[in-house]
Amino acid sequence: MALPFTAETLLAAQDIRVAFFDVDGVLTDGGIYFSEHGETLKRFSILDGYGLKLLRLAGITPAVITGRDSKPLRLRLQALGIEHVRYGTEDKLPAAQAMLALLGFEWTQAAAIGDDWPDLPVLTRVAFAAAPANAHAEVRAVAHHVTSARGGEGAAREFCDLLLTAGGHYRRLLDIARGPAA
Repeated sequence: MALPFTAETLLAAQDIRVAFFDVDGVLTDGGIYFSEHGETLKRFSILDGYGLKLLRLAGITPAVITGRDSKPLRLRLQALGIEHVRYGTEDKLPAAQAMLALLGFEWTQAAAIGDDWPDLPVLTRVAFAAAPANAHAEVRAVAHHVTSARGGEGAAREFCDLLLTAGGHYRRLLDIARGPAA
């Protein structure tokens, strides 16, 4: 396996059943692009999207809590099959608590990745917190793991790979992706 996670990090993320994701700065590069008609445009990483799909295959529920709402975001999350989403939410802790209650999970079974101050209440409550390499210093300071990748450039995938490895799912899913041995 080519992933460089420490044993301590993997142990801390071992029992995760739900993973919370911020959008801007995590699933995107944090930039907000506007077309000449005022439409919001976003750039998403295919690597990150596939990581979210792999979490679902492993039985880890991906959930998104974001302060913004846009048609491109809704289309992307729908295409990824993400069912648990809260849009336009600046106060993320109650949204995460409501999702946990709905799913029947505890904070001890939850992980999160975020990049800025609005994510701190959730990051400091979950069992395992992560931050992209370009997250704000206060967020990096509370994270159990800071990704080597930047937001929108594979940070979410690295987080997903870490959770898959810690939960013992990574090798099985990789073997499936490789296909039958010749």
